[in-house]
Amino acid sequence: MTQHASLSPARWRAFPLHQQVLMIGNEMNRARRLMDPARDDSRRLAYERVLRLTDLTVETAVSHGLRREMLRWRDLVAALYIAATPESVAHDAAFRALLGLTPESAKQIRILL
Repeated sequence: MTQHASLSPARWRAFPLHQQVLMIGNEMNRARRLMDPARDDSRRLAYERVLRLTDLTVETAVSHGLRREMLRWRDLVAALYIAATPESVAHDAAFRALLGLTPESAKQIRILL
């Protein structure tokens, strides 16, 4: 996976959790705009970026509980990534779950979804 390959765990750790969640959410928003089946390749690349940033969050998480929740959430995105057809309802549910992880990012739910 070459997406965000130059982003180091040390650099990612410097961002507060709510900002990490919002940056992952930014990639989820990009993927949401690519739900047309003709844009499968672009959507998969967006999900690859989501997975990479999620992996960085898991790798740098201080809290065991956060690590566990992010790994569960990662499974949702992995399922979207391998889905044969775009699944906008499942995508939106996963996006809401992500944004609900911090009070700051939860404020975006009403705006985006």
